[in-house]
Amino acid sequence: MLKRIDLRGKSLDLAAFLPSSAQTQNLPIDQVRAIIDQVRTGGDEALRDLTQKYDGTNLEELEVNQEQITDAYNSVSAGFREAIASSAEAIIKYQETQLSGHKALEDRGLSVETFKKPVQSAGCYVPGGLAAYPSTLLMTALVARVAGVERVVVTVPPSGKEGVSIETLAAAHIAKVDAVYQIGGAQAIAALAYGTETINPVDVIVGPGNIYVSLAKQEVSGKVGVPASFAGPSEIMVIADSTAKARFVAVDLAVQAEHGPGGKSWLLTTDENIAREVENELENLIKNSVRSESIKATFESGGYCVLLDNLENAIEIVDTIAPEHLQIMTEKADDIARKISNAGAIFCGDWSPASLGDYMAGPSHVLPTSGTARFAGALTVNDFMRDMHIVKSTREALQRLGPHIINFADAEGLQSHADSVRLRGIDAE
Repeated sequence: MLKRIDLRGKSLDLAAFLPSSAQTQNLPIDQVRAIIDQVRTGGDEALRDLTQKYDGTNLEELEVNQEQITDAYNSVSAGFREAIASSAEAIIKYQETQLSGHKALEDRGLSVETFKKPVQSAGCYVPGGLAAYPSTLLMTALVARVAGVERVVVTVPPSGKEGVSIETLAAAHIAKVDAVYQIGGAQAIAALAYGTETINPVDVIVGPGNIYVSLAKQEVSGKVGVPASFAGPSEIMVIADSTAKARFVAVDLAVQAEHGPGGKSWLLTTDENIAREVENELENLIKNSVRSESIKATFESGGYCVLLDNLENAIEIVDTIAPEHLQIMTEKADDIARKISNAGAIFCGDWSPASLGDYMAGPSHVLPTSGTARFAGALTVNDFMRDMHIVKSTREALQRLGPHIINFADAEGLQSHADSVRLRGIDAE
């Protein structure tokens, strides 16, 4: 089930034994560009045509009305209402800790003030297809709200005649989003970036999706803000030693695999008994899972068990692959976690499954995939904000700094830069 790679006793570069995590082959970039162009020129009509083509749904209205959203909230179970309210509380509480206020520098007459300014509008892409993801709506829209974004809208692929699931609409009610549009795929990203008759363009687009969505975000990144991370198919790596509970390891590998094909589920272990026990547990788990086909498809394409001499090798592999989720089930898990450089989110110990982060811990579960955890992190309020600074100088401060400005400008051949200081009565020394 999990493809086995035995690196014990190998002295060669570990990365040479591992499959690449980069998604560079057979990318549908031309198809994505065609969809974007169709939406730019065709507007709402193009969105309806593309929704019929890709989602099999004839849309009368692109936007879900507020009455439907309220009705959906009232229709879900009391337990689910309590769950989304608790999740929302955790998200808001955590994201508020990430807000940094006004900063100022005063240095002998030179004043530099820095402000965090939210963008005016944000579009949150919430996936559909195999499942409904109300949690993703909360994990994107609420982060934008805490950042202070004035207009927050959501796009969700419709699911047949039912449209958007009542659970997702209930989450939209909790997050107080300004609009929900029942469109998905690259066409949704194009609509958010360029606008249509119904949808006003936004300043920033966030949210995970399939390869079409991710490529579309890259294509429109010159028009709107897009986080640096590639939020694509789900990934997990589990580091386990002989102290790990095989049943816990198995189910946690399946957690991300049940999102469907294209993802990665990796077990890194120093113990062959654990590897064997996990394999047995996975077979039993899949037999009893309602999403067995999705789990098997992920394991067939991206499931690996890597046997290692020591945990230092595991750290090296993690930093090479840079997984979205890393789960550590070993002795001294905290010590290992602090040695990791490249991972979207780390979960330590037997009682910290990745599903805790998916729903209730507070940080956004929108995490970097496909190796982008090397330079990007989880979605935060900072993805919806810009730094803006105000500079003010006294005459005395400019007299002190002016000669340096003139020398720089002269060295770069920029006469007007130098003259802007000289004309104020200041010369180079």
